This record gives sequence, C-alpha cells and structure tokens, in this order.
Amino acid sequence: MDIALQALQHARLIVLKTVNEALAFSNLYAPEHLILACKISNTILKQVNTAGSVFIGNYSPESVGDYASGTNHTLPTNGYATAYSGVSLDSFYKKITFQQLTKDGLHHIAKTVTTMAEAEGLQAHSNAVKIRL
Repeated sequence: MDIALQALQHARLIVLKTVNEALAFSNLYAPEHLILACKISNTILKQVNTAGSVFIGNYSPESVGDYASGTNHTLPTNGYATAYSGVSLDSFYKKITFQQLTKDGLHHIAKTVTTMAEAEGLQAHSNAVKIRL
C-alpha cells in the first residue's frame, strides 16, 4: 500500500475530450505501458504509433505483461518509445545492409545525393557520385 501511495503522489490525471485527442497525446507522451480498456480497443490500434507495450481490452492488465503473457518486460521509459522498442532477441542481432547500384541506377539518384551532400557541406560525398558518372 505504501508503494501505491508514493506512486500516486507523483501521478497526474489528464482529461481529454475525444479518443482521438487521447491517442494523439499518448503518441506524443510515448508511454512505457498503454492500456486500451475501452469498447473500441481493437478499432483504434492502428492509431497507436508510440508505446512500449499495448494492453488491449478489459482483461489485459499490465501485470500480465510483466509476469505471464510472454511479452517483454524490458521496455523504453521516459518517452523513448518514440524511437525504441522493448528489448528482444532482435536487439542482439547484428545487422548489415548491402547496396549495389547499376550505372543507370546511380544516374537516377545522383541529383538527390549530390544536393543533400552539398547542403551538408560534404563535397567529397558529392564528388564520389560525380566522378563515377
């Protein structure tokens, strides 16, 4: 009980007029846990862009995600759900990207690359494209 009382001393209540406003706020806030305990939970899921873990419906409390439903409990806090996911096996995979362009392919994107490189003051990046054409 003491833990709950301490937590409530730092809690805030925000009342918004519509579900769309609430979702927009939630996406900005990027909660670690988002509980959608409403009749339209499944219809609004596509509007959720930032949350560590989403609990859908009245029978999906956060505690099941913490202990038993199989989802990750190591989630982004402090709004970091805007850019990061919970830790998973994917977090430990090393990824390599590969690119291979043809001369024609490079020709088609050359203007974009040289414009961006020059805007950043990276003339050598621009030249690396220009000398190949």
